[in-house]
Amino acid sequence: MVSFDTIPHSELIECVARRIVDRHVLRLIRMWLKAPVEEREGSGTRRLTGGKNSACGTPQGGIVSPMLANLYMNRFLKYWRIPKRGDAFQAQVVNYADDFVILSRGFAAEALNWTRQVMMRIGLTLNEAKTSIREARTEPFDFLGYTFGPHRYRKDGHWYLGASPSKKSVARLRKKVDEWLVRSNMAPWQEVRDRLNRMLRGWSNYFSHGTRLPAYRAVDNYVYQRVRDFLRKRHKVHSRGTRRFSDAVVFGEMGVLRLRRVHLGPLP
Repeated sequence: MVSFDTIPHSELIECVARRIVDRHVLRLIRMWLKAPVEEREGSGTRRLTGGKNSACGTPQGGIVSPMLANLYMNRFLKYWRIPKRGDAFQAQVVNYADDFVILSRGFAAEALNWTRQVMMRIGLTLNEAKTSIREARTEPFDFLGYTFGPHRYRKDGHWYLGASPSKKSVARLRKKVDEWLVRSNMAPWQEVRDRLNRMLRGWSNYFSHGTRLPAYRAVDNYVYQRVRDFLRKRHKVHSRGTRRFSDAVVFGEMGVLRLRRVHLGPLP
């Protein structure tokens, strides 16, 4: 992953100006890059970043930041493509915004060293905490929410190369479910259910490739527990609610989406 905190404004504007000739738009982008941004540190302390004296970086969380980052990242891709570094390293780059992997056959260390040098040349830095070399056939790695690499087939234990939703992706979905199914949520059940289902369907639409059934099962089990607990508290049920709000009831008449059913497809 690349850190765009050091992206030089002058060179970024040059990249933009190759595509946009309207001087008024360019002026707005320059002004936007100089806008001060208030951030909160882990301790809760507020601090200002950016401002009129800033000469590098894009406002964190800014709505145009991803587009500008993508635009500037194209400089790195040109450095890779024009001199045919893919042939030299027997590799190819797969990227999305500031996140990328280089898939190489035997020249990973050389490709990484070259990447560091080019990033430095264009004013960017690698996020070293998220940068590493992996033997993809034996070591898994995460990219764009998926875990790629060796997977074990549960039925007979054999290993295969595949992709599945990463543990972090499942954890982030669980957090969103927790934040929605809180006791203070007094919305009608239909509204609660519909938003929950949109959340689950959107997640499953993205994670619809590779080995996904184990992750779907884990999400279904967690959603059932949280929905049952939510309904038990709302209806003041003093027991655990497993009879009144059973699995069949939650995913049946209560209308909660079961991801395993999404995986298996519609009933005949």
